[in-house]
Amino acid sequence: MMERTLEEILEAMRTDTTLPLTPATLVFGEGSAVARVMFIGEAPGAEEDKQGRPFVGRGGQLLRKEIRRIGWKEENVYITNIVKRRPPENRDPTPEEIEAYRPYLKEQIRAINPELIVALGRFSMNYFLPEAKISRDQGKVFILLGKKIFPIFHPAAALRNPEMMRGFIGAFDKLPVALNSRTGNKDI
Repeated sequence: MMERTLEEILEAMRTDTTLPLTPATLVFGEGSAVARVMFIGEAPGAEEDKQGRPFVGRGGQLLRKEIRRIGWKEENVYITNIVKRRPPENRDPTPEEIEAYRPYLKEQIRAINPELIVALGRFSMNYFLPEAKISRDQGKVFILLGKKIFPIFHPAAALRNPEMMRGFIGAFDKLPVALNSRTGNKDI
């Protein structure tokens, strides 16, 4: 299979009539096409569906604030979701929906080739690490197929739970070290 650019992947998604959750807005992702860090959540919410951009609601505002707080620039990272359209009533994506969007996310990851994937929440974490538990494994680095995977609480969940918020901020503080580490040391 020929490797496609992000623009070519987006165009393929726009014309793929088999993808579930249409007519919801396609929220492809945004940021640098050569990002060293890729943030991946589960699916767009209501605000993302309205704006056609990932992580722009309350949880997204927290995510973007934390990216800036640790000295990174939003335009230098890439932000997306596994599922690219909002499930009805903001429900969790189904396994079938995740599976339908999987090839496109794989292509996005291949096209961007990040060093570090920050899995936002349990759905994203379990996409990469099916046996992991978010409460146990968030803030640790795992190596999968040559990529560093860094699970972290979902920012929307952190907004609802003070203990998760502490964990989210603490894990965020570790991101620069995780990016620059050479191994999958789980105790970074």
